[in-house]
Formats: sequence, structure tokens, C-alpha cells
Amino acid sequence: MNADDLKKQAAARALELVRPGMRLGLGTGSTAKHFVDLLGAKVAAGLSVICVATSEATQAQALSLGIPMSTLDETPELDLTVDGADEVDPQLRLIKGGGAALLREKIVAAASARMIVIADDGKLVQKLGRFPLPIEVVPFGLEATRRAVAQAVEAAGAAGELVLRRRPDGAILVTDGGHHILDAHLGAIERPELLAQALNVVPGVVEHGLFIGLAAGAILAGEGGLTILGGIE
Repeated sequence: MNADDLKKQAAARALELVRPGMRLGLGTGSTAKHFVDLLGAKVAAGLSVICVATSEATQAQALSLGIPMSTLDETPELDLTVDGADEVDPQLRLIKGGGAALLREKIVAAASARMIVIADDGKLVQKLGRFPLPIEVVPFGLEATRRAVAQAVEAAGAAGELVLRRRPDGAILVTDGGHHILDAHLGAIERPELLAQALNVVPGVVEHGLFIGLAAGAILAGEGGLTILGGIE
């Protein structure tokens, strides 16, 4: 069974949590895409839900499947958000943002009564940081912000190269919100809460990919079956 099959397994288990009439947040990324596909089939079969997307890509996918969509202005409180993660630790702390949607993902997750993570079990780590930490920044004053971010990272006891994310064609990546992303290659984050606090106060930082205290549970699919972290029901 390949990684894509495992992601489908996790997505299918998460779909069992959906009830008629729910207000759902739809995540972004390869695993979340499977969940949206499966949800679309349920909607076509008569399931009634209203959804908010975490990215333009997810919005387009959901609309193409006939899923009823709303916004957080129209539907500011959600029952459940299902999203992927680039890393998850046993305390349900996450790194997200590999798909460049971390700002909207965090806003939607914070507006939800519950956030459930779906992923293959290769995303489970004992210590966050192997995956580069995305930090979304405004384009204005980019170099000044980069230096301030580096100082904040160092003050939080971490260290590593900050790399401006680019598209495959070499152009600077621009997020749905019109921002850039600095990927912090830290290797290991000994104190995620401290680093999150340090980044929160840097002018020019819009958001970062440390999701702490947001995930209620995680469904991780592996060769041996599903592993459940936290509470998902």
C-alpha cells in the first residue's frame, strides 16, 4: 500500500465523523484533497452540509464537486475542520504550511469547535522541526523581517537557514493572501510554544506554521492500520 492509499484510509475514517447539517472546514493538501473528494460523493448522494475552504485550490475543488460553500463571514462558527499536517507530535502539536495555506488554515481551525488531522503515519514525529517551518510574511521590508525572524528563532533556542519559498519556475511564491513564505530549516524545535510566542510578536510576520492547541485528534494511516491520537469522536 502506497502513501496515497494510506491518505485515503485516513480521509475515509474522518468522513465517518461528518453528520448531516454540519458546518465543515475543508483543509488543503494531498490528504485533505482525498477528504474533499469523498465528501463530494456523499453530498451527491444527499448529505447536507455547508463548508468553508482553507484555500482557493480547495474552494475550486469543492465547487467542482457540488459541495455547498460558504465563508467565515457568513458562517463564522464551524463544527469540524478536517485538514492534513506536515508533522504531528504525540502532544498533537503540528507543523503546517507545506501547501502555502497556513494562514487560512489556522483561521479556519480556530473558528472550529474541533480540528481533526488526517495523514499517513510517516508524519508522526517525536520532535517537530525536521520539516521546514513555514513563516508567512508580508513582502514589504522582507529583509528586515527575515533578520528579525532569525533573531526570534535564535532567542527561542533554535537555529537554521531561512529560505524564501519559490515556485517551480523560480518565481517567488505568493500565497492566497498576497504574502511570501520563509521556510525555517531548524532540524529540531526543542520548545515549540516558546518559538511560536517569539514569532507572534515579529512585525511583518503574518502567521507561522506551528499549530499548537488547535488539533483535538489525529487519524494516522499506516501499513498496520489506523492510529488515533487524542479524541476524534
